[in-house]
Amino acid sequence: QVLYRLKEKVQVSDRQLKAPPPDLHLTPTVPPDSAQRSKGTKVVINLWLQIVIKYQISAVFYFLSLRSRRGSNVSLVLDMSALGSVEPLNVAVVTPRESVAREYLSSAGRPLTRQQLRDIVNNTHKLHAEFTEIPMNFIDPKELDIPNHGTKNRYKTILPNPHSRVILKSKSCNDLLSSYINANYIRGYLGDEKAFIATQGPMVNTVNDFWQMAWQEESPVIVMITKLKEKNEKCVLYWPEKRGIYGKIEVLVNSIRECEHYTTRSLTLKCGNQTRVLQHYWYTSWPDHKTPDSTMPLLQLMADVETDRRMAAVMGPVIVHCSAGIGRTGCFIATTIGCRQLQLEGVVDVLSITCQLRADRGGMIQTGEQYEFVHHALSLYEARLSTETGQ
Repeated sequence: QVLYRLKEKVQVSDRQLKAPPPDLHLTPTVPPDSAQRSKGTKVVINLWLQIVIKYQISAVFYFLSLRSRRGSNVSLVLDMSALGSVEPLNVAVVTPRESVAREYLSSAGRPLTRQQLRDIVNNTHKLHAEFTEIPMNFIDPKELDIPNHGTKNRYKTILPNPHSRVILKSKSCNDLLSSYINANYIRGYLGDEKAFIATQGPMVNTVNDFWQMAWQEESPVIVMITKLKEKNEKCVLYWPEKRGIYGKIEVLVNSIRECEHYTTRSLTLKCGNQTRVLQHYWYTSWPDHKTPDSTMPLLQLMADVETDRRMAAVMGPVIVHCSAGIGRTGCFIATTIGCRQLQLEGVVDVLSITCQLRADRGGMIQTGEQYEFVHHALSLYEARLSTETGQ
């Protein structure tokens, strides 16, 4: 196409040849006969081709050297009509790769019958192969047009996907940072909107934001699945021993119940003249950089959380966090949805559940081992169901 357009642009007449561009350093003498004129025309065309094609190739290599980032709102395209110029577009462009990823996350699935679930937990290779095909759906920092948002992120590469992120209510519409929190609404069973909120472990400078979110979203339960420190800091201690004030939210500890694998706190939140009761679960039995040996404690935690959620006076999202808010958080939410599906449908589609989670927050269920762990937890839950129903 480049050569074709060049030939169109270099239809040089005899008159034009009499005055060749000075930068080509051609002899201005015009050949006397037609054969010589034809030869002169070819010389000029060849010189033009050498100059412009060299420029075109340079532009192509520059273009190919640019790293294509997922979700960037600037796409670089080669404008062939401009013969080699590289121009940024000012409109958001969905790349083919992004389009394929979105299609996969919205349509992929593999429903497992109870027997198939029992069988696949023993096929580790197949589970890991399936997991590697799922797009991570992380976002580019440029997608978040919020100045200094990095100061509120525990990990600079783990960011909230814009379309589903939680936005804190702020007095000033212009203060974007005060409305920012690294948290996403997560759909539940059958796509139930805002069934959960997945978020990072609070930092020193985001504790007030965290409690503002809990109050604003009318959350009945908080699930914490991390220690405060595992080699490095994973989360700050964001609740009081007895009473604490965090911004406009006052938090009171009513009671504490110690279990083998987690601790439950009954909290009262106060804001102005309003009060609200919230349950806080702190699961501490998840080992650092691997999955638990047993899925039983997670299933017990899930059952307790579901009981509290149904009995609560408010019906907001259940807040779930670990450190980054994608790995263990993803395992807990996926297991909760999967158990519900098994109970009501008799089948479970972990692939589809994971895709739905990642569409809402990138990277949910972080590793192949965690993906395998979710299947094991659901298999144990299925065995319980089978015992109860006699199937």
